[in-house]
Amino acid sequence: MGLIVAIPAAIAAFFARLGWVRSIALLAGLAFSGVLFLSLIVGAVSYFQEPPEATAEHEFHREAEPLALASNGPLGRFDKAQLQRGFQVYKEVCAACHSMSRVAFRDLHALGYSEAEVKAIANQWATEAPSINPETGEPATRKAIASDHFPSPYANETAARAGNNNALPPDLSLITKAREGGPAYVHSLLTGYRKQPADLLRKFPDSKTPAGLYYNPYFANLNIAMPPPLTSEGQVTYAPGNPKPTVNQMATDVAAFLVWTAEPKLENRHSGGLAVLIFLLVGTALAYLSFKNIWAEAKRKVAPVGPLDPVNKAKRKRASGKAGIDE
Repeated sequence: MGLIVAIPAAIAAFFARLGWVRSIALLAGLAFSGVLFLSLIVGAVSYFQEPPEATAEHEFHREAEPLALASNGPLGRFDKAQLQRGFQVYKEVCAACHSMSRVAFRDLHALGYSEAEVKAIANQWATEAPSINPETGEPATRKAIASDHFPSPYANETAARAGNNNALPPDLSLITKAREGGPAYVHSLLTGYRKQPADLLRKFPDSKTPAGLYYNPYFANLNIAMPPPLTSEGQVTYAPGNPKPTVNQMATDVAAFLVWTAEPKLENRHSGGLAVLIFLLVGTALAYLSFKNIWAEAKRKVAPVGPLDPVNKAKRKRASGKAGIDE
């Protein structure tokens, strides 16, 4: 009986020492922690009693295969010949559906094209640039010039969806930054079209690829609206002296080109980072040598404290003498 009375009294005394503000804060914290702990327990029990059902996307989705490019790594540099081949693949294959609105024709100078070549590319581009008829004020189109950004193949989103089974082709300017895996994802997606595996249809009979879609295990939900864009060797004709235009080579080249469109200043960033790293290493070495030089003659002095302090020793001796204790 005494214990039953003592416990509430001890708790009341504890909260009295804390004060009412801290007591309320403590109780609120305990209540919040209790709710979180209870939620954790309930969630864990529910998970083990009713585990989530397996899905075709979870079991058959594949991560992008590694892709070796000259631009990879902290010291990576662009291969301009490869970028030109990638641009050719974009121009002859991808540009029919995908825009590249954040890149201007004049940016192609960085790939090694001359001013005349850039002007010719802009002038001969399949899609004309949007404009306004100065006489009527009505929307019109004109031949592109070097300062124009690459025009979209569709007038608007509605037209784009109407021409692609209600799917909206993404802009490719920043696609290697917007997708996990970057260029590896682009390459894997372009080369990953295949028939649905029999195991998938056996385990998930309702997951058959719908009409108008195409099975690709590298796409998030396995079925993509884009038909295989690269279907055969030689689909794009490379200039003499370049690698053979196999599907794998064309996919690699266009992936490298899209790395450049997403980060055209990559080489400058790598060079700047290397210079900063060298500066920091040299600065650290100089700072250490300066420290050693400045403090080379300094002697570490330890001030006696506590029982070893002469003042304390004298006090202790006097106190011991008064008490009749011999040290």
